[in-house]
Amino acid sequence: MFWKMYHEDTIFGDITSEIIPKDLKIDGFVIAQEKCVVAGVDYIIENLKKIGLESQGVEDGSIVDRGETILKIRGEARKVLAAERTILNILSRLCGIATETRKIVDKIKKINPKIRVAATRKTLWGYLDKMAVKIGGGDPHRWNLGDMILVKDNHIKLIGLEKAIAIAKKASFTKKIEVEVENEEDALKVSKMGVDIIMLDNFNPENVCRIAKRLREYGVLIEVSGGITPENVEKYARCDIDIISMGYLTHSIKSINLSMDVRVIP
Repeated sequence: MFWKMYHEDTIFGDITSEIIPKDLKIDGFVIAQEKCVVAGVDYIIENLKKIGLESQGVEDGSIVDRGETILKIRGEARKVLAAERTILNILSRLCGIATETRKIVDKIKKINPKIRVAATRKTLWGYLDKMAVKIGGGDPHRWNLGDMILVKDNHIKLIGLEKAIAIAKKASFTKKIEVEVENEEDALKVSKMGVDIIMLDNFNPENVCRIAKRLREYGVLIEVSGGITPENVEKYARCDIDIISMGYLTHSIKSINLSMDVRVIP
């Protein structure tokens, strides 16, 4: 993502920064304008090395207050300025995801410490978004489509529930099998078919609590997903479940307000 954004910004050069003397060296300081959980600093540092910029920052997962510097960059002024917006855009989004994830995880842990808060595949930046969720204390769920077998509504629509599970069970023993269900009848049917995880999709909290009690005797992990927000997540956390997955963590968060200050190196 860094290189895609940086390339788009500099494909025809940075004609504005050419007004700056080529040999001028500066320090750049990325400053948090609001309290947040830091995410993406390690990623940015590794990429800045490739364009000849030195940098150091606070540890990913740290909580910083407004006014604190999260990243310091040193090098040619033209290079720092050309990369400024790429740096800020990436860090703002990743810090936003990590911060919101941490808030929700902390809220859930007070009610039910065993529940994992997970991301979904509703991501803009894929790996980076999921990395930020993990830094914030959440679970990335599947990093990619090869991580686990997840039988969803469209798979079932095409070949049927029983056949989909039967074929899935022929895969390697190294792959867990999860099945998404949309009603209580299918949830109970799937629980007896030897799968590892059942996802209750778009169930209200009352039904989740009731159905989860019936599923417990079959030893499956219980995940809930669909329509879960910061406003209703606590209701789901009061049920006997294992995972709450939230698309909200990556598709609806607010980016953190960051800025960059520069200073000429004496």
